[in-house]
Amino acid sequence: MNSQPRAYESPALPLSYLAVERHESYHEWGILSTFMSAEEIVVNLHMHTCYSDGSGLHREIAEAGLDSGLDVVIVTDHNVYVQGVEGYYRRGPRRVLLLVGEEVHDRYRLPQKDHLLVFGVGQSMSDYASDPQGLIDAVRERGGLSFIAHPFDPEAPAVNEVDISWVDWEVKGYTGLELWNAFSEFKTRIKSKIHALFYAFFPHLIARGPLPETLQKWDELLLQGKRTVAIGGSDAHALRYAIGPLRKTIFPYRFHFSAVNTHLLLSQPLSGDMVSDRRLVYEALAQGRGWIGYDLPSSTRGFRFTARGKERTIGMGEEMSLNGGVTLQARLPSPAAEIRLLRDGEVIRTWKNQYTCAHIVTEPGVYRLEAYRFYRGRKRGWIFSNPIYLR
Repeated sequence: MNSQPRAYESPALPLSYLAVERHESYHEWGILSTFMSAEEIVVNLHMHTCYSDGSGLHREIAEAGLDSGLDVVIVTDHNVYVQGVEGYYRRGPRRVLLLVGEEVHDRYRLPQKDHLLVFGVGQSMSDYASDPQGLIDAVRERGGLSFIAHPFDPEAPAVNEVDISWVDWEVKGYTGLELWNAFSEFKTRIKSKIHALFYAFFPHLIARGPLPETLQKWDELLLQGKRTVAIGGSDAHALRYAIGPLRKTIFPYRFHFSAVNTHLLLSQPLSGDMVSDRRLVYEALAQGRGWIGYDLPSSTRGFRFTARGKERTIGMGEEMSLNGGVTLQARLPSPAAEIRLLRDGEVIRTWKNQYTCAHIVTEPGVYRLEAYRFYRGRKRGWIFSNPIYLR
C-alpha cells in the first residue's frame, strides 16, 4: 500500500464538523467520553410508500418509526417527490421526524441501472434521470446530497427480480453510497421460491452484512482519495401478498426499522423545529459523522470511534494530520465477537470479545472499524463505521 500522504477530495457539501479540544488532564478515555455524550440519533432511510412501489402511507411509516423508537425516517419514493408530508409526527411525549427524499433512476432504461438516493433538494429530480452525472451535478447545485443506491444488486430469477446494480462508476461529486441495503441482501439469499417463502416468515435470519462487492468498491473509492460517506438503507416496501384467505405483509416497516439503521452524531440536539433539525440531519449525513448499525441482535446506540492526536481529537468523517502519531479509540455498547480495524481496506488489528479497544498508528491512510457478533447461530455484521482520515 502507498503510505504517502494524500489529498482527500472534499465531500459533496463543505460543512463544519464536530471538534473537541484536547485537555492535558484527561485520561486516555477522557475525550472519547466527550464524544460518548454527543447528540446521537437513529435514522432509517430508503423506503417506499404507495406513491411508488410500497404499500404504506407516510403517516403509517411515521407510526412505525414511533413504535421502533427511531428519531428520523427518510422516505425515498421512485421518481416522485411528495409535498406536504415532511415534519414531526408525535404520540404523547415521543416524536419522529419524517423527511422526504427521492430514489431517481431512468425508468425507460431496461434493465434498470444507476439508482440514486437524493436528499435535501425539496423537489423531484426525475427530469435528470437519464444522465447520472447531470443528475448528481443538479443535486449539488441545489444544495442536496446524493448517494448511490444498492451499488451491487444482483438478480433473483426465482422471484423475477433483475439486476439493478450501479454501472456508471465514472461519475463524480456524489456524497456517498449505500453500503448496506437490506433488501438487496435478501435477494442474494433467494435461490428458489422455497427460500423466498422461508425468509418471508423468518426475516431475522437474513442479514449477515454488506455485500462483499460493495465493501470492496467503497474501499477502492476511499483509496483513490474520494471521501465517500457510507449509509445503511432498509429499502423497505412492506409488500402485501394474498394467497386465498391468507394475507401476509413481507418485511413490514417495523421490522426494517429494527434492523439496518444509520446512526448519526449531531452538532447539537434536535430542537423540535423541522427546518433547523432537517439541516442538522443532512449536515451530519454529508460529513459522514456516524455509522451503520444492525440493531436487531443488539442496539448499536453508544458506539464511538475517534482519533486522538497531539492537538485535538476527531471523530468519524473528519480528517487531521498524524503529526507524529495518533491513537485510535473505539467503544461499543456491548462486547463484540470480533472487532476489525482497517487501514485503506486492509485489516491491521483484530480484537475478540471486547467492547473497548485502542491502537496507535503512525501511517497516513483511511481508517475504519467493523464489528461482528453472533446472532441466531451465525456471526453477523453489527457495526460499520465511517472513516477517519489521517494525512
